[in-house]
Amino acid sequence: MQAMILAAGFGTRLLPYTHVRPKPLFPILNHPLLLLTIRRLQAAGFDHIVVNAHHLADQIVAAVDGLAGVEVQVEERELGTGGGLRRALSRFRDEPLLVTNGDIYHTIDYQLFYNLHLAGSDPVTLALRNEPRFNKVLIQLDQVQNFDCDGLSECLAFTGLHVLEPQVLQSIAEGRPSCILDCYRDLLSAGGSIGVFRADHWYWTDMGTPEDYLDLHGGLLQGAIPLWEELDGAGFPFCLDPGVVPGVDLQLTEWAAIGSAKLGAGVHVERSVVWDGADLAPDSHVVDLIVTPQPVSPEP
Repeated sequence: MQAMILAAGFGTRLLPYTHVRPKPLFPILNHPLLLLTIRRLQAAGFDHIVVNAHHLADQIVAAVDGLAGVEVQVEERELGTGGGLRRALSRFRDEPLLVTNGDIYHTIDYQLFYNLHLAGSDPVTLALRNEPRFNKVLIQLDQVQNFDCDGLSECLAFTGLHVLEPQVLQSIAEGRPSCILDCYRDLLSAGGSIGVFRADHWYWTDMGTPEDYLDLHGGLLQGAIPLWEELDGAGFPFCLDPGVVPGVDLQLTEWAAIGSAKLGAGVHVERSVVWDGADLAPDSHVVDLIVTPQPVSPEP
C-alpha cells in the first residue's frame, strides 16, 4: 500500500511558530508529528510513503533521512495540494493512494478506510465527519455532491484524508499551483463519483492554530483525547523529555510538555509546550504558551 503526506504548506495560521519549524514537525508530546504519522502509516501496512516539502524543506528532508520506504519531494515553489500530488504522480505505483494532510491528529483506521475504497467503485473516497466549523461538503446517499454547501444538515467536513486512483491526477496541469478539491469539483462536473467514508466515530482534530495545538496537548495529557500507541510512555499530566535540564524549584501546573530544554531556577510552566532547545530564564512564568528555541513575536 502507498500513501502521500502533504507537508509543504506555510502554516500561516500557526505563525509565528512556523517561522521556526514547518507545522508537520511540530512536536506532539516531544515527538515530531510527521514522524509519528509515518510510523502509524507503516504500522497499518503502507510500505511506500511520499512526503512533499517546500516551507523549511531542509528540516523535513533531515527528519526523514534514512527512513525505509519514505521519499521526499522538494518543491521549489508551493504547488498546493493538487499541484503537489500531480508532481508526485510518477512516484506512485499503479494502485490506490491514501493521502493525508501533515497537520492532523486522529485515530481514524487507515487500513479500514483504504479497504473500503478498494471495495467500492468510486475513483475517489473522502473521509468525512460532522465538524460544524468545517462543514462544507454536501453528501447524499454516501456520495459527495459538491464542496460549497453551508448550513445544511447534509454538510460534513473533509478531514484531509482521502484515497484515490492515481489516474485521477492526470487532469491537473503540471507545474502549476492548484487545490485538489478543484480537481474533485471537475471530476463531479464530468459525471464522475466520489464516495464517502464516515469518520464520526474516531477522534480527529486539525492542528491549525496555536490554540488548537495547545488544546491538543491539554487533551492528551489529561486523558480527554485518545493517545496514539506511538506515544506510549509519555508522562501524565507532565511530559518531560529525558534531555530536559530542570532548574531548582521547578513548578508545573495543570499540564505541560517540555522537550530537551534548559530551565532556570524557579521556572513555572503552566498549560504550555516547551520545544527542544528552548532556554527559560530563572523565575520565568510560562502560561498557555508555545516556547521555541528562539524568540518569536506575535504576528500583527
